[in-house]
Amino acid sequence: YAIVIPPPNVTGKLHLGHAWDTSIQDMIIRRKRMQGYDALWIPGMDHAGIATQAKVDKRLKDQGISRYDIGREKFLDQAWAWKDEYASIIRKQWAALGLSLDYTKERFTLDEGLNKAVNYVFISLYNKGYIYQGERIINWDCQAKTALSNIEVIHQDDEGAFYYFKYPFVDASGYVMIATTRPETMFADQAIMVNPKDERFKDIVGKEVYIPGTEIKIPVITDEYVDMEFGTGCVKCTPAHDPNDYEVGRRHNLAMPLCMNDDGTMNEMAGKYQGMDCFACREALINDLKESGLFDHLEKIVHSVGHSERTGVVVEPRLSKQWFVKMDVLARQVLENKEYEFVPERFNGTLKNWLTNIQDWCISRQLWWGHQIPAWYKDDKIYVGLDAPKEDGWVQDSDVLDTWFSSALWPFSTLGWPNETEMFKRYFPTSVLSTGYDIILFWVCRMAFQSLHFTNKRPFKDCIIHGLIRDKQGRKMSKSLGNGVDPMYVIDKYGADALRFFLATSTSPGMDLRYDEEKVSANWNFINKLWNATRFVLTNVDDVNITLNKEKLDLTDKWILTKYNNTIKEVTRNMEKYEFNNVGSALYSFIWDDFCDNYIEFAKYKLDKTSTKYVLIHVLKGILQMLHPFMPFVTDELYSNLSNTNIILSNYPKYNKEEIYTLEENLIDKVILDITSIRNLKVVNNITKNAFVKIKTSDDLYDLFKTSLKINEENIVTEDKSGFEKYSYTSSNIDIIYYEEGTKLDINLVKEEIF
Repeated sequence: YAIVIPPPNVTGKLHLGHAWDTSIQDMIIRRKRMQGYDALWIPGMDHAGIATQAKVDKRLKDQGISRYDIGREKFLDQAWAWKDEYASIIRKQWAALGLSLDYTKERFTLDEGLNKAVNYVFISLYNKGYIYQGERIINWDCQAKTALSNIEVIHQDDEGAFYYFKYPFVDASGYVMIATTRPETMFADQAIMVNPKDERFKDIVGKEVYIPGTEIKIPVITDEYVDMEFGTGCVKCTPAHDPNDYEVGRRHNLAMPLCMNDDGTMNEMAGKYQGMDCFACREALINDLKESGLFDHLEKIVHSVGHSERTGVVVEPRLSKQWFVKMDVLARQVLENKEYEFVPERFNGTLKNWLTNIQDWCISRQLWWGHQIPAWYKDDKIYVGLDAPKEDGWVQDSDVLDTWFSSALWPFSTLGWPNETEMFKRYFPTSVLSTGYDIILFWVCRMAFQSLHFTNKRPFKDCIIHGLIRDKQGRKMSKSLGNGVDPMYVIDKYGADALRFFLATSTSPGMDLRYDEEKVSANWNFINKLWNATRFVLTNVDDVNITLNKEKLDLTDKWILTKYNNTIKEVTRNMEKYEFNNVGSALYSFIWDDFCDNYIEFAKYKLDKTSTKYVLIHVLKGILQMLHPFMPFVTDELYSNLSNTNIILSNYPKYNKEEIYTLEENLIDKVILDITSIRNLKVVNNITKNAFVKIKTSDDLYDLFKTSLKINEENIVTEDKSGFEKYSYTSSNIDIIYYEEGTKLDINLVKEEIF
């Protein structure tokens, strides 16, 4: 049974989302070990190309230098130092969370073995024609100065505007009006487009206009891409700065110049605006067009704008030469494979929809931190391989691969693939993956197609999907809101066990989780209850290895054993379904109500019986074993006092139908209801402990009722008491009458009766 950890980025410390995700995995792997599986959980971390490089860049900037000042080699030294620093912090956090990882097998997405796997995959896909180099419109991060894939772009609604301005005809016969949200790109315009069916503009097709404020001439052309009902019906065509315009440009053989630099500033095509930031250029350009009479008006709008998932800056569509993975065949292989099991099942649709409509994957990044692309250039020749050809003059591509290219190989590269290692043969495919729904497209899909293509196997059997952690009001945790929570703070205050139990059991699969410190505190109280119960058992049972002839079991013993085994059955069923919230509810109810509040109370009056001592030890051990995957620290400590075996090496409880006593369970359930009802009767009617009691019940229940209701022998009567207030309760198990002299309410006595 194998799990590979979703590798956290070495950009910083772990957050609550990591704690949630890894608690689920640890829970699963600990239980499997206790069930006798050869269970492997591999740790590791991700180099996180763009994000880590941005962190190192900022550190250098704070020192007054940039990566260009020190060069690639020394920059990479700085990046590796960053990695070592934060990897050490992450390992300490893993330990604080109690994660039972096999630290001897820790991997890193930039280590030598994974680099070998990445190069093997790139070269193989290139030779098969699945990887190609092409010039296309891509998403460009102007801060990181690198390409992004489509799913690394986060769209959000921003305030913006449609700017309406005039393109004068070269023959001075008037102008055409266009509307655009990005006027600063007009310096790279190659045409004005109208729809060929639009009768309004049939007379201007073929004419030339000036780009506003310049002497640059561009033609008016027709293309069916233009929506006649949108804007003015006339559209500027800027093939190098817009994906739709790019396709128009290809159809009409238009030139595709760029008017911006890779850092988002304007280049020489922008004339006097050269060197200005594109947004500053927009403002200055509009002011100039107003002065020249070419600006008409603006219309404020709220529109969806792409932002870099890593740096947060507005993404620029940009024509660029990049490396791509051709996705049609690879995606189809996954769609035709029916073996993937998502929990919840609805996320199968997420995978299917994205793969059905998938575009080719841009995998090259203009970074230094990452797997350098194994491609070599000389003049107009290109060679793809591990090393450059022997002749002089070959230069390696300076770009690196998208972080997700290496992460996509994680389930098998961590096991030694592409070598047929013993670990790979034994543990692959892995058994389960636990991850958030926010990276299904980033990571899960890519693992799916890479694994099928290269191993002919799925990377994992089950994929457990959880949501995001939000604050108590349901808001996303963020620095701006100041509502983030450091898991180490929670562990210091309440312990890792309380945090883990809350995270693992507070929501159903696929749903977001609302962090609530009060619930973590309640789990601390639950642990305290368990601690006190164990202390009671150890205080009253001398021999923790006690044995028993089960014929000696009494009614309450059989009742708790039945509850215990039914809990095992329910817990086992829900653990296998990954319904951890139901597991938590079942354990909490059984431990708090059945074992602590009822059976231990029953046991206090029969501790001289061997059966009581046996059942206390037997059930308590099972409770600790079922809780251990959730609460490793406290259960390990308590179990060590009950057994010579380490709890992780003990056997996970199994349902035992021979310990099911349905008649006794139903009987004691009713007795507990009777006891509760009688206690309520006493409180409501202010019945004191000095009241006389007439009790009629079966012999096997007499002592149980007497002790549970704290009836003194000297207060028991067999005949009615005249001259007293009479309070009675009757059920199928008991007839009881209290005779009270009618004394005034004594609040201290009432408290004693209640508690």
